[in-house]
Amino acid sequence: MNAFNGQPKLAKTSLALLFILIFSSMSFTSLAQVGYNGQLRMTQQEIISAKGTGHDAPGSSNYSAVNVIVIFGDPSKAGLYTILLKVAANTTIAAHQHPDQRMATVVSGNWYFGYGDTFDKTKLKMLPTGSVYSEVAGQNHFAMTKGPVIVEITGYGPSGVTYVNPLDDPEHSKK
Repeated sequence: MNAFNGQPKLAKTSLALLFILIFSSMSFTSLAQVGYNGQLRMTQQEIISAKGTGHDAPGSSNYSAVNVIVIFGDPSKAGLYTILLKVAANTTIAAHQHPDQRMATVVSGNWYFGYGDTFDKTKLKMLPTGSVYSEVAGQNHFAMTKGPVIVEITGYGPSGVTYVNPLDDPEHSKK
């Protein structure tokens, strides 16, 4: 068995996303951090120091404790995108899902991540810096932090977020 526990569809999708990311970064221009000629290089310290655009970008959780930085592409449109989520300490993100398949890497901190229809601490797995995980399209997941965390997420938009319980969506209180 491989790292995907016998899930060939997930493995193929993950490899396809990696392939797309590597080759598309050579020819496309980003809305945010990519230079005028499509080149992008950021050290871990540059990522940590980068300033976000707010908390309500497509594909984010809409929580005010989550600052979003668009690194590549536009998550609201069809196409490849990469975002950074800077998540404040002691943040709990309720069960939700995204319409697109996503792969993520923990850039700094310890990210507690789980799959399921309700937030359940017993289902959380601690993912330290350097860990990777998937956010399967249409599959509910949830997360938590104890200290500040930065997560890089790459997907193929358009992205968005739907909470299992609509009352958990911070955007709900704005309506």
